[in-house]
Amino acid sequence: MKTGERIVFLDYLRVIACFMVLLAHCCEPFYFSENGGCLLRSASDAIYLAVFVSACVACVPLFVMASSYLLFPVRKPSGEFLKRRFSRIFIPFAVWSCIYCAFAGGGWKELLFNFPMCGAHMWFIPMLMGLYLAMPVISPWAERLSAREMRGWLALWLFTTSFPFIRKLAVYVIGSAGGGTEPFLWGESLWNDFGGFHYVSGFIGYVLLGFYFRKFVPELSWKKTLSIALPLWTAGWIFICAVFLGRIPLENGYPVEGPLSLALDLELGWRTCTTGVAMTAAGAFLMIRKLNSQGAFYRAIIKPLAKASFGTYLAHMLVLVPVLAWIRPHFPTPVTMVLSAVVTFVLTSLISMVLGRIPFIGRFIAP
Repeated sequence: MKTGERIVFLDYLRVIACFMVLLAHCCEPFYFSENGGCLLRSASDAIYLAVFVSACVACVPLFVMASSYLLFPVRKPSGEFLKRRFSRIFIPFAVWSCIYCAFAGGGWKELLFNFPMCGAHMWFIPMLMGLYLAMPVISPWAERLSAREMRGWLALWLFTTSFPFIRKLAVYVIGSAGGGTEPFLWGESLWNDFGGFHYVSGFIGYVLLGFYFRKFVPELSWKKTLSIALPLWTAGWIFICAVFLGRIPLENGYPVEGPLSLALDLELGWRTCTTGVAMTAAGAFLMIRKLNSQGAFYRAIIKPLAKASFGTYLAHMLVLVPVLAWIRPHFPTPVTMVLSAVVTFVLTSLISMVLGRIPFIGRFIAP
């Protein structure tokens, strides 16, 4: 599985997940309007969105599971581990946040408190840094768990992935909470954001899922892998598609227009810590784990793209926007989505490779 110090299937995973990010982002203009609201122009656009985006939203969980597979449980002293992790991702995050603010002509004040909204995809980095902070704390506990205990914890976490849907159900049962917000669940309130399930929810579940696969799930044959992973992925994908299509308000037919809140509501099933996404992430991870070929294609294509993937992720929005604007007028919706993602992926990966080779500063821009 290893070439030098690299785990081969994780290189395939990085490349696949990075392309999934780009494809999902190339689909966004087909339900976001230019004025920042929601606009679904046709039923066919809705179907293509459901098909493509629902297949791609496991991208961030896959990145988290890859980090877990490599780094968890933490073996090094906490200070050494955190210094190495933060130096690798925080400096590029800060540099690219400034670059996006410069291109957008604003957003500088946001950097005092958060990632810049003009580089919205940068949200992933602070989340990942938070996971790095938690890893040394939970590592001793995780190492002591048996396979059965780990499955029990993961089952509890999987239950929390249903909370966004339970909140919608609760609206019909008890109505909205104070201030018109969605109902609170199990200990949450106006004065307390941290309910009873807060500490067993979120991305920490993907950290432990990646650890579970590495420690307790042996290498399976392709037949066994597909018999487990493919139905799991397919069921999750169908569920995500159904949630998206089922939430489109069709009282007046197409086009469907509304405020930003409508677009965000349509994304309910695409949220990264929801049930369908967890299912597709687990299924995809098991299948990608079987990709261990170290032939010429891996050496010439996959390995260089994997090494450049973090830089590709950071830089891709600067390339995607003009590429999409150039391609969209000339092709139908599905071709535009896929072709824009392919062109953006190739161009941004090349840019990342070039930036990464700049002496002294390359590792801070495209590590």
